[in-house]
Amino acid sequence: MELPHDSVLLRIFIGESDRHGHLPLYEAIVLKARELHLAGATVLRGAMGFGKSSRLHTTKILRLSMDLPLVIEITDSEEKIGAFLPVLDGMISGGLVTLEKVRTIRYVGAKRPE
Repeated sequence: MELPHDSVLLRIFIGESDRHGHLPLYEAIVLKARELHLAGATVLRGAMGFGKSSRLHTTKILRLSMDLPLVIEITDSEEKIGAFLPVLDGMISGGLVTLEKVRTIRYVGAKRPE
């Protein structure tokens, strides 16, 4: 798969306890991105954060949270990310979604044994 040099980075900020049907929301989003053949997706778990409600979520022992912040990053062409946004709208009810243009330097898959 070729990824254009001028790509788009989609960031989705949600909580660890958010769900879509019977799946955790982050898992449902990554599986849908894979199903739609987007170039790649990564889920990052935050140690601390807050959102619109200003409620603090943290991993600290005294305030152990079961709803830590997550960031899902997905990169692909502007067209493919644009086509994914309506799908994403149907999956999330809250959170923050950002887009930024990025310059892809290198995108190389692992060599598969013959």
